[in-house]
Amino acid sequence: MADRFARTAGRVAARQDAAAAALAERVRDFVLPRGDERALDVGTGAGALALALAPLVREVVGVDRVPELLELARERAAAFGNVELVEGDAAALPFPDSSFDLAATMRTLHHVPRPELVLAELTRVTRPGGRVLVVDQLGAMDPLESIALDRFEHARDPSHTRLLPEIDLRQLFEANGLALLRERYDDEQRELGGYLDLAGCEGAAREAALELAPHGRESYAARLGWYLLERR
Repeated sequence: MADRFARTAGRVAARQDAAAAALAERVRDFVLPRGDERALDVGTGAGALALALAPLVREVVGVDRVPELLELARERAAAFGNVELVEGDAAALPFPDSSFDLAATMRTLHHVPRPELVLAELTRVTRPGGRVLVVDQLGAMDPLESIALDRFEHARDPSHTRLLPEIDLRQLFEANGLALLRERYDDEQRELGGYLDLAGCEGAAREAALELAPHGRESYAARLGWYLLERR
């Protein structure tokens, strides 16, 4: 997984920059932070969520396993002054229990082998009464449809593991004692050419991904779930 993101770091950062203002507004309106929080962004990549949070909270720590992405995040974070970026594993966070007011992850769970460990770690490092933000693409409720979508996503990007259907996410929330405060859903129409380019999918791998594309070779609709939760 780290190798894929190292190779495509520049593309990831460019896409992030183009969407930065829209993401910052969406995060502010959904999270409604007080302004004094210590926040954590797990799987920060080039810092998209961390930088969206930075003007809204006291301090942000971003964690990722890919040094090349973290270097791009540091370049972008220099303008804020309250962002720290750390190399680390989302499934074994290097922080004490209850050390953050807000712990978040965006578009990360479908890249990890054990998403339940990441959710458990997010919960562990959040103080009781603190909040957890989870944003990720959702798998289909129909098992066969979900398998087909995962096959396409893995062909496009070998770092992909599995898209969790919403019912699976909700079970993980409940298992970790997280109470849902609010949710929202974004439907993204993805143009396949640019989407494959973003993952560096070329040659025979690109043709294989196009053959597996869920709704033809032009585009497909992906649903993104946003969940703001409170640690009991």
